[in-house]
Amino acid sequence: MFDVHTHCHQPEHWGPEWRANWAPVYGQAEAHEFTPEEYDRAMKEGGVSVACVFGLRATAAGVATPNEYVEWFCASTSTETIGFMALDPTDPDVLEQLADGVARGLRGIKLYPVLSLFDARDERFDEFYRAATAAGLVILWHMGATPSPSGSLLVSQPLVVDEVARRHPDLTMVMAHMGHPWQREAMVVCRKNRRVFTDVSASWARPFDGYHALVRAQEWGVVDKLLFGSDFPIWTPAQAVAGLREIAAIRPPTMPYVLPSTLEWLLDGDPREALGLR
Repeated sequence: MFDVHTHCHQPEHWGPEWRANWAPVYGQAEAHEFTPEEYDRAMKEGGVSVACVFGLRATAAGVATPNEYVEWFCASTSTETIGFMALDPTDPDVLEQLADGVARGLRGIKLYPVLSLFDARDERFDEFYRAATAAGLVILWHMGATPSPSGSLLVSQPLVVDEVARRHPDLTMVMAHMGHPWQREAMVVCRKNRRVFTDVSASWARPFDGYHALVRAQEWGVVDKLLFGSDFPIWTPAQAVAGLREIAAIRPPTMPYVLPSTLEWLLDGDPREALGLR
């Protein structure tokens, strides 16, 4: 199984953000303290053979995972991992950070506009997007909600990605969490833009929304754009699989439901070639 959404950042990378704003919501004060061996165990238990791994960077919030840590973490796991750098386009040296990540063998970029407080549509970031495209990198966006009061939901909606894709059609992008709670918008952005995908991470946490989101993906014909993501360590791959199976078991009378083929794609499909990550 391919997991496109796992984290490696540790408490020292969070600054004050986790304890102040996230732990009260998730109730896991030490959720981001784990070893590569513990990561491997969780991936094996969940049936994950290949995973994308990244940290977070949001300069405005004091959150930063260095490229060298991601490189070290990936080298320290027995799981086949694909490292992504965590960048903030508002950093004046972001292109140097990008070049450093490429030199370290990192294959993608995690962006966090909701905490970085940048509008992805701003044309001043076009040079950054062009550099990512030229390097063959995949951008994975955090899309949607945040428990942080300082976050800006205005810049965390899937429609901002549509504008980036319109100007940079060859840039491969993944919207995390199906853009929750704007999953419907995420589906139409995927349908419109050939290089835009979305992962289903956290969809099981709110099963009513998750059920509608997966059915909408079927109705809009974008199931092949859906990617499995666990959002480890907040959830393990095993918890993610169990949650998706529970959503797929919802069968309201006279209503559409999650097809077995959709669940099969999420759990057994291999999107790496489509993402350019082979």
